[in-house]
Amino acid sequence: MSKQFLLGIDIGTTATKILLIDLEGKLQGEVSLPATLLSPQPNYAEEDALEWWQNVCRGVPLCLEQAKLSAEAVLAVGVSGMVPTIILVGTDGLPLRNSIQQNDARSHVEIDFFKSQVNEQDVFRKTGSAITQQSIGPKLLWLAKNEPERFAKTWQVMGSYDYINFRLTGQPTLEQNWALESGLFDLYRRDWDDELLSLSRIRRNQLPAVHSPSEVIGKVSPDAARQTGLLEGTPVVAGSADHVASAFSVGLKDNGDLLVKLGGAGDILYSIDRLEIDERLFLDYHVIPGLYLINGCMASSGSIIKWFRNQFAPELDYADLDREAESIRAGSDGLILLPYFIGEKTPIFDPLARGMFFGLTLQHTRAHLYHAILEGISFGFLHHIEVMLERGWQIQRVRVANGGAKSQLWRQVTADVIGFSLEEVAHHPGSSLGAAFVAGMGVGAFTNWAEIEKYITISHVTQPNLKNHEQYLKIFRLYRQLYEENKSHFRTLAKLEGISEASSVE
Repeated sequence: MSKQFLLGIDIGTTATKILLIDLEGKLQGEVSLPATLLSPQPNYAEEDALEWWQNVCRGVPLCLEQAKLSAEAVLAVGVSGMVPTIILVGTDGLPLRNSIQQNDARSHVEIDFFKSQVNEQDVFRKTGSAITQQSIGPKLLWLAKNEPERFAKTWQVMGSYDYINFRLTGQPTLEQNWALESGLFDLYRRDWDDELLSLSRIRRNQLPAVHSPSEVIGKVSPDAARQTGLLEGTPVVAGSADHVASAFSVGLKDNGDLLVKLGGAGDILYSIDRLEIDERLFLDYHVIPGLYLINGCMASSGSIIKWFRNQFAPELDYADLDREAESIRAGSDGLILLPYFIGEKTPIFDPLARGMFFGLTLQHTRAHLYHAILEGISFGFLHHIEVMLERGWQIQRVRVANGGAKSQLWRQVTADVIGFSLEEVAHHPGSSLGAAFVAGMGVGAFTNWAEIEKYITISHVTQPNLKNHEQYLKIFRLYRQLYEENKSHFRTLAKLEGISEASSVE
């Protein structure tokens, strides 16, 4: 059987997803196995990396069986995953403890220590990363202080998909986005920063070599072949951070492409052909050499909609709520929502920010509140776009994906608020598709990154109502003022609740 198929694996927070694609644009098999997020103490977020590997070993044969293919048909393997997760690996190749996830917030004391020892602006300029709860250095320092015996046994530090690559090939490696998001990597020298490593109490030889996504980093080992059913010698590429692979798999491949993800959290990603940093946004390497991804993440978006339905309309489904609210006018008759229900990440980085309904009257209905929620989330996206346009980053095309994109009302409100046409991607498999395609580029199965379009179907194009957009721009100015004028009140409220800024999630 000719080798005409590519395997993509995504190590996600709640599931391990595995898919097979052919070279003509078709999905041949798709399997998802659950993963368990562990929180043994408040602010802790951990997972068992061995569970991910077990899922791979179970899922690959299931995917091959579903596609009615043998292992000989697989041309290459690509893996994506959460970033920047930490796994301490011992000399036997096994994890010394559960992973520490990217949203784990235990190291706030170490974050403060880092900030006291360095010039934060200098670190940001060098690494492109602010010192936050996602930073790897403070977490490594926490491990060195709180689990010294385990830390002393560490042979290599790896990320989520890097560990699966290691189990597949026996070669310890890191992909470049783990390095970038670690906050320990000098963007311009493309090397680790010795001062930051020293503060983290980690040695250079405990960090594997850094590779670009489509670089072949090894081949499936005899032991991995026995456990997964893959053919020994199958090439494995370095892979990619999940959100980067996901953005590419919906077609973010050119300078000026923008993706709006209508999910539980609100993600927005922008493709740019030059290295630029802004302290209000995150930065990643694109899977395409020479490109970068500017990205923002709102702490809550779809999660607010879920909260509203559960609390105030449990008898309705989301389509019912859409129908109730579809006749509400732009601006929700003077009602504005601040969507900071669990604080906010980009672009304000304020863990103490709070959600707010402003302008409530006795004339407002449940439909008004729901419509205002959709508008408030969309104002959050517009805030990110405003930052991008301030920097002179022109937007050429906007695509929309994730579960919320299926809502015609949410799509329309988003288009009206941001003022751009939205191309909805139908059946978006996500990061595993991007990982599989990257593997294909690594072994020469594809010759052009633009071939990803073979796997993408645009189901709807939502055009903005320009009259509504003009109205929303006026409301947006008030939306921004509401946060700025209430910022001090949020801090007062936190003090009344006994929450300190040092102990809150950054």
